[in-house]
Amino acid sequence: MKLNQLFADDDAVSPVIGVILMVAITVILAAVIGTFVLGLGDQVSETAPQATFSFDYDGSELTITHESGEQIDGDLVTIMGDVNVSSSNNKWSDLGSGTISAGESVVIQSSGGDAFTQDETVRVVWTSESGSTSSTLQSWTYNG
Repeated sequence: MKLNQLFADDDAVSPVIGVILMVAITVILAAVIGTFVLGLGDQVSETAPQATFSFDYDGSELTITHESGEQIDGDLVTIMGDVNVSSSNNKWSDLGSGTISAGESVVIQSSGGDAFTQDETVRVVWTSESGSTSSTLQSWTYNG
């Protein structure tokens, strides 16, 4: 074999690079299509807001106040637990304002109308617009 022929023969390089590129493109396309088919792309934007709530109980009424954090749509926040509220669905927007920002409060009572009893828990729950994701933002338990 001559030295000129060794450097001039590059038939083996092009097919290998071509195969590697085709495999890489196929893997990337499969990942992108799989993400959309499984709906993972929508869930990325449906993360729970970062917010802090405080609870102030005076013996008959519990005041829940948004202390700090992101503004939240009041339709996406529900007050859960053994509570007596004027709204049948316990939405923050029905009890207070439509947008929850720092300083906004709602007042609730125990479901019996009396004082909360030992170990009763009230939770502030956020649910995504699609309804596929929910998260407890804060909870309060009466310890007598």
